[in-house]
Amino acid sequence: MENRPDRRTPAAATAVPAVRTAVGRAADVEVRRSARRRRTVTAYREHGRTVVLIPAAFSAAEERRWVDQMVAKLQTREERRKRTLASDDDLMARARELSAAHLDGQAVPASVRWVENQNRRWGSCTPADRTIRLSGRLRGMPEFVVDYVLVHELAHLLEPTHNAHFWSLVHAYPRAERALGFLEGVEHGRGEAGQADDDELEPGTLA
Repeated sequence: MENRPDRRTPAAATAVPAVRTAVGRAADVEVRRSARRRRTVTAYREHGRTVVLIPAAFSAAEERRWVDQMVAKLQTREERRKRTLASDDDLMARARELSAAHLDGQAVPASVRWVENQNRRWGSCTPADRTIRLSGRLRGMPEFVVDYVLVHELAHLLEPTHNAHFWSLVHAYPRAERALGFLEGVEHGRGEAGQADDDELEPGTLA
């Protein structure tokens, strides 16, 4: 989940170990400040915690305000996603919709499912049996990010390698660049940008 604040105010870095949400429930939150981040605020789940990435220049008051706002939005999005992509069947239905919308319906998976043991990849595809797997780490992330990973994996059903043709298929999805930027930001926020391999920044490398 990503948003853009209206203004910035320089301040020292602070930490927020927990935040009280609008519904009164405490949530375990880690705030990560980034000097690279100028305007955007991002929130996602990681190992049972909520991670909020904010610009280093935020004041303590701005940090608290944006953390409260982003946690509330993340909870709302997760509740909606539980209703729409909760099961593997829901994920398969979404993959078919995306294939029809962006790949002329040519990518036809045999199965699409969530997996919880895929920690170094956002998604994977095995063209031989037309199976697609999405990392459970994507749960709670913005819909356009999950859709991008699905399109990426669907494109592998048509082109197994990361060649020019493959990327032309992927970029038929209009929010591909934004989704890639989001995933890169998540990896950077985890302090793994220098260690990340193509599987993390460009989901879909074959397992």
